[in-house]
Amino acid sequence: MNWSLWAVIVGMAAVTFAIRYTLFGLGGRLRFSPRVQQALRHVPVAVLTAIVVPMVLLPDGQHWDLSWRNPWLAGALTSAALALGTRKLLAAIAGGMAVYLLWRFGLA
Repeated sequence: MNWSLWAVIVGMAAVTFAIRYTLFGLGGRLRFSPRVQQALRHVPVAVLTAIVVPMVLLPDGQHWDLSWRNPWLAGALTSAALALGTRKLLAAIAGGMAVYLLWRFGLA
């Protein structure tokens, strides 16, 4: 690997560390309003959605695939249905992965 790639990796690590240290290191003295605390509770869901939705709907990274042949979409829909129906995270993950793998390798 070349030096510029390493410089980017080290720079990203430094920025990530600085942000986290600021929030967690000073966290005892840092107080957020109830409104900000409520908004921060939605951050993990928003980040996960931003990562997963493009992967599911644009599996090749360029073209929308909303067909029944899309294994990512089948797995995601199954996982969502199981999560809503059972309220069990492990069941949603296992069921979604099972459907994805069955779709992906043509066993369904």
